[in-house]
Amino acid sequence: SKIISQTPASLCLLFSESKRGGLAEDRTPDFDEPTLIGGDIAVRSEADRNADPCTSNGCLWLKYTDGKVYIPYYIANHYSDREREIIVRGLDSFSTVSCIRFRPYQNGDHEWLSIESRNGCYSYVGRVGGGQTVSLSSQGCLYHSTVQHELLHALGFNHEQTRSDRDNHILVHWDNIIEGMEYNFYKINTLNQGTPYDYNSVMQYERYAFSKNNLPTMEPIPDSNVSFGKATQMSQNDIDRLNRLYNCCKCNKLYTITSISFSLYSRWGRKKCIFLSLTHEMKKPVHSQLSLELL
Repeated sequence: SKIISQTPASLCLLFSESKRGGLAEDRTPDFDEPTLIGGDIAVRSEADRNADPCTSNGCLWLKYTDGKVYIPYYIANHYSDREREIIVRGLDSFSTVSCIRFRPYQNGDHEWLSIESRNGCYSYVGRVGGGQTVSLSSQGCLYHSTVQHELLHALGFNHEQTRSDRDNHILVHWDNIIEGMEYNFYKINTLNQGTPYDYNSVMQYERYAFSKNNLPTMEPIPDSNVSFGKATQMSQNDIDRLNRLYNCCKCNKLYTITSISFSLYSRWGRKKCIFLSLTHEMKKPVHSQLSLELL
């Protein structure tokens, strides 16, 4: 498949999917631990600390002509078979709900995710070039939700509590935050993709994040009893945002019902695919009222 651009295609057509391959050679980058913001967001220098690590331009992974976004990955050799299974399960979970296809590193790849057990759980936000580290420490990071969380960072997403509309949904208790860690709660211009604030997002931190006194640093408003920050997997809003950001199409299959064949083309428009139906006899488009909600 050929790369077309970072710009989402207007139509989704039917193409075959590339085969997956792997490489045993060590492809982990050799560098020190990066500067972290937001607890688990890596930046390459102190100058990047106060900047939004990812904007709508330049940080997205490239889309290919078949409508898929193929992202090479390399899993470091120091993981056990069981640990590797957890990571691969997280990687593969994206293919069932989006056009994202994580595939093993191959010779000739210039950009890839290097998944390693470093100091904690962290990732860069969006595509930064070369071999970019996603740290999933064997000591505390190998959970399905954590793998998805860090991969969503790598795909371009920030934390839920940093949304620009955060103050309408979360009250931050600044006096309870560890000194010097306040920047983890600063609002930024996040890629919300027209979706509502989601307490169940896998990107939402829990109530006591960065607390210095065992008191909450965040509470939901207006109902302070709402549970949040306990997601075990991506929420539907997480999935919707991902599909909208990368203009993924889930209606790209060919169905045949008796003598009528439906060639399904989709265009993003408020989470719906509008279908164009073709009959064998007429060989021309026939308007149809059929529509389907996108994942």
